[in-house]
Amino acid sequence: MIVEQLGLKDFRNYAAADVSLSTGANVFVGRNGQGKTNLVEAVAYLATLGSHRVSSDAPLVRDGTDAAIVRARLAHGERSVLLELQLNRQGANKARVNGVNVRTSELPRYAQVVLFAPEDLQIVRGDPSARRRFADQLIVQRTPRMAAVLGDYDRVLRQRSALLKSARARGLRGDALSTLDVWDDKLITLGTEVIEARLALASDLSLPVARAYAAIAGADHEPRLSWALSVGGGDPEEGDSAAAGRSSAPLGEQFRAALAARRSAELERGLTLVGPHRDDLVLEVRGLPVKGYASHGESWSVALALRLASAELLRAESRLGDPVLILDDVFAELDAGRRSRLAELAGGYEQVIVTSAVEEDVPDALRAHVVRVEAGRIRESDDD
Repeated sequence: MIVEQLGLKDFRNYAAADVSLSTGANVFVGRNGQGKTNLVEAVAYLATLGSHRVSSDAPLVRDGTDAAIVRARLAHGERSVLLELQLNRQGANKARVNGVNVRTSELPRYAQVVLFAPEDLQIVRGDPSARRRFADQLIVQRTPRMAAVLGDYDRVLRQRSALLKSARARGLRGDALSTLDVWDDKLITLGTEVIEARLALASDLSLPVARAYAAIAGADHEPRLSWALSVGGGDPEEGDSAAAGRSSAPLGEQFRAALAARRSAELERGLTLVGPHRDDLVLEVRGLPVKGYASHGESWSVALALRLASAELLRAESRLGDPVLILDDVFAELDAGRRSRLAELAGGYEQVIVTSAVEEDVPDALRAHVVRVEAGRIRESDDD
């Protein structure tokens, strides 16, 4: 898959922008704060339905306007597809494919992007929510219909938690909340599907992550991935690693038993304490958790390996061809060895987009097409 043209209107600091991209390597160069990351953020949004920098859409809409527009012409071999997305400051977003209105959840069917940025260190060093978000965005890219499943799960979770909070305020006991059983059934059905998709993802990523880590770090530290599940009886969200064990019972039965066991605690706290929203992706190198034990270089290597493994997985499974690989302000953070090894790996993709404040930080092999960005304006490298 290739992004041939990107157009923006009222997106971040761009009143309007139009940029052409090439097959192979493309570099956006500009001082910090000029808008180069905003360009790749827009491309990635089409594939992941979210920003890698903020959790809501409002910051993406330029100050003083009500909506932002992102248009991208993609090439899938000989076929061309035009994606259009309207991000509204208030109300639901809107999307079109080749001029036909579609649900926004349809966009990842046409756009596949893997973006690596310094923020990805939070995947390995931050709270469990960062790791869940990484996994869920990749799951949606692998299986676009999972966007609807995840959305439905979030809605059920909010409604069930609101009921628990109301029960706590009114002093009701669990046996007086017959409607809670209805929400339990919905939570279990949707949550089980999310957990199964996450477990499959961890299994499928294991070998690609090990290969990518060895290639980036220049050493084999045996990186491993596994899920700590709240249905196992603990609470990974609060650091309870006891949940990492596995039961032989079907996942749905484990889910129901865990909800029953935590019912009193849920009523006391007014929170849903069991489900994929409380789970954690456990990352290890050298047999130790990356969080708290890995060095800075090892942490960078794990984060990079996760993204490169994601790209490899999508490349192997997709009918769209290679995903677009985006490296956002990454090379300045890497030593010379990791820079050259990353450039070699990235060069094998159909299209790579790199951002950098300093052009010389980017290895020569990735500087085929340079675009300069200055205060929300685009200037090709050969412009006067």
